[in-house]
Amino acid sequence: MIRIVLADDEGLVRDAVATLLGLEADLTVVGAAASGTEAVALVHRHQPDVAVVDLQMPGLDGIAVAEELARSAPAVAVVVVTSHGRPGHLKRALAVGVRAFLPKTASAAVLAAAIRQVAAGGRYVDPELAADAIAAGDSPLTGREADVLELAADGAPVEEIARRAALAPGTVRNYLSSAVAKLGAANRHEAARVARERGWL
Repeated sequence: MIRIVLADDEGLVRDAVATLLGLEADLTVVGAAASGTEAVALVHRHQPDVAVVDLQMPGLDGIAVAEELARSAPAVAVVVVTSHGRPGHLKRALAVGVRAFLPKTASAAVLAAAIRQVAAGGRYVDPELAADAIAAGDSPLTGREADVLELAADGAPVEEIARRAALAPGTVRNYLSSAVAKLGAANRHEAARVARERGWL
């Protein structure tokens, strides 16, 4: 029997997935969480074989959950499901040890098969998401450029970004200019939009 902890902040989705997985003779959901923090606690409590986590959740997102579990429960295989299958998200997920990555549009049968595959030591990546990630290439942004661009995405002025990032305003301007140039954008707002669309923020 493959034991599963499930995490999704949308109750209806969480309950539906738990019910569908429960119909499989070899799968059992031993815990269901509404947040990433709760998911980590449930994994430590139940020691499942697989954790199925939503990419975007309050507190710890799916990638942060995977990072934490890689440190504290490395025997647990992490499956990320998402309605935001952007190339950068997939690459970051794989980099932190996620064993499967698939869209929420996948069928229950595909999810069950992915769970079985990772429980047996394999991997599963949705073929369309994998093709998109290969086509998009790697992010041209440095870590600091991405951090500053993310802070700029909501329209914050340079001085506020500098305060929040603990940088000098001139340094912030330099990072923003570099990010705009690398992304071929007209301004920082367009650069943030492009980076988000590609999953680089």
